[in-house]
Amino acid sequence: MSDILIVDDERDIRELISDILEDEGFATRKAANSEECMAEIGQEPPALLILDIWLKDSQMDGIDILKTVKRDNPEVPVVIISGHGNIEIAVAAIKQGAYDFIEKPFNIDQLMVVIRRAMETSRLRRENTDLRRKETGAAEMIGNSAAFRALVAQLDKVTKSNGRVMLTGPAGVGKDIAARYIHSNSARASAPFVTVNCASIEPERMEEVLFGRETADRGVEPGLLEQAHGGVVFFDEVADMPLGTQSKILRVLVDQQFQRVGGSENVRVDLRVISSTNKALEAEIEADRFRQELYHRLNVVPIAVPTLADRREDIPVLAEHFIRSFNEAQGLPLRELTDEAVALMQTMMWPGNVRQLKNLVERILILGDGNGPIEARDLPREEEKVEDEGRVVLSGALATLPLREAREAFEREYLLTQINRFGGNISRTASFVGMERSALHRKLKSLGVVTSNKAGARVAYVEQEEDMV
Repeated sequence: MSDILIVDDERDIRELISDILEDEGFATRKAANSEECMAEIGQEPPALLILDIWLKDSQMDGIDILKTVKRDNPEVPVVIISGHGNIEIAVAAIKQGAYDFIEKPFNIDQLMVVIRRAMETSRLRRENTDLRRKETGAAEMIGNSAAFRALVAQLDKVTKSNGRVMLTGPAGVGKDIAARYIHSNSARASAPFVTVNCASIEPERMEEVLFGRETADRGVEPGLLEQAHGGVVFFDEVADMPLGTQSKILRVLVDQQFQRVGGSENVRVDLRVISSTNKALEAEIEADRFRQELYHRLNVVPIAVPTLADRREDIPVLAEHFIRSFNEAQGLPLRELTDEAVALMQTMMWPGNVRQLKNLVERILILGDGNGPIEARDLPREEEKVEDEGRVVLSGALATLPLREAREAFEREYLLTQINRFGGNISRTASFVGMERSALHRKLKSLGVVTSNKAGARVAYVEQEEDMV
């Protein structure tokens, strides 16, 4: 995309424009009819297309070529020229996406002004696209736990295919990062990655946002689906998509084409679709809030993204990653984590998952005093209050139990927390708590604590509670 393609059935006009542009330092290509034009574009899209409306001995006229180019190569600006110009033709050209319209015989200075502006507009669009792709480019997956490795193994299996993927999991687990990982490791990595935030778009605007629109005064305004052509569209929290829009998206998935709002022409797109949800879509279908046909179209490859509680081993490496990221992006202090702080973070409750951890790290770095290590006292301790002399104040429920029951309740919860902190590794747990492995096994059995596989990792739970579920 470094040259200008000139399409005109008059050889003298083609040569004249080409000579002028080459004198100005532009490289050019020339085509006499629609067949030559489409062949040149198929070989390599130009940086700019100068297009005559009326083409002799051609299967397509200028408007037909314009429609095709804006459909398949929307980033290429098109300047229309014609010796039979009138206001209707100009409006039709602009409506179909032409950058400008110039009548023959044209003023050379006027032509150069239009071309330079069109080239500058094209350059800015490409830069903006490149920036967006960098922002949503290679997604860095962070972790070492068994649950994390199992997730990455699943994601790697789908990167080479074109299958639709449904990512499930509570808010904050990183479904968007998983979607970007699929994109950045696929054959579509150099193509757009477009996110549709279904929960944040107003229902009455959803169709315009997705499909774009056509109006007489503003011409063609591409929607998100058109912008994602050739790449990936990510429907984030797809359960929040309005029912009316769901039926139209279903048709897009079947036909790979749609019409813009206010338009009559079909727009063909080549898309890979990834979706995410934190809701049980089966329940949404039962409640008539989600179309069952759309669910089956989107849920070709379901992948569950584990919660932070299922991958507590990853908390230290995630926290250190966020510290480095905030240091590079915002200049916040590059602080280390003490062992005590790590241990406390691995035993905390994380209802907001990885997003909550990231926010906590940022808050500590902003509000923290100095560049020293992050201590356990820097972390919030909501469930436990410590008096000045270091005494632990018991919770009301624990304080009402007899000593033996209170001790068992404490030991059970303490060991559950430690085992899950170490990803179900009994040896590491025994080493940390200061017990022989055989003694720990006997203690766990007496407390009714067992372990099993969940999300690719060993997870501890109380056997009686599991049996009741």
